[in-house]
Amino acid sequence: MVSSFALRGLCRARAALRCDLAELLWVPRRGHRLTPADDELYQRTRISLLQRESPQSMYIDSYSSLGFMVNGNRVLGPCALLPHSVVQWNVGTHQDITEESFSLFWLLEPRIEIIVVGTGDRTERLQPGVLQAMRQRGIAVEVQDTPNACATFNFLCHEGRVTGAALIPPPGGTVLTTLAQAAE
Repeated sequence: MVSSFALRGLCRARAALRCDLAELLWVPRRGHRLTPADDELYQRTRISLLQRESPQSMYIDSYSSLGFMVNGNRVLGPCALLPHSVVQWNVGTHQDITEESFSLFWLLEPRIEIIVVGTGDRTERLQPGVLQAMRQRGIAVEVQDTPNACATFNFLCHEGRVTGAALIPPPGGTVLTTLAQAAE
């Protein structure tokens, strides 16, 4: 009895496998061709921030070789951005960054989850001892060039993460660059 059911099921499955050659070769046809304008990879997106969701958050509006524009306030030279304040940061280059210069980040409550470090116009390596000290204190460190560090900081703040930034202005011209212009 079991073998008759198996034989009957096998015959039905074999019949289902037979189909016309036209059905196998059928391909859906488009009425038009796609152009680069149809592809999202070729399109630019511009975002205008009309109202900040959380007014107490820090946002970097722009940067230059002289400093940064943070929440509409100009900050000259290297700076450290904390969840609710901005302070001057006493470093000149990435080589000046020490465990002591990061001490202000681990003294805060609530604890900072991640520090975004902008090292100027290039991504530079920090001293291994500095990174290890931060890791031991449970603080992640992301080292980037300053333009990308500014964008990353804004993104993390928008997500509501407890974030700090340690930024060195990129050398070069003194023209202010907004983050929207840098993204293009």
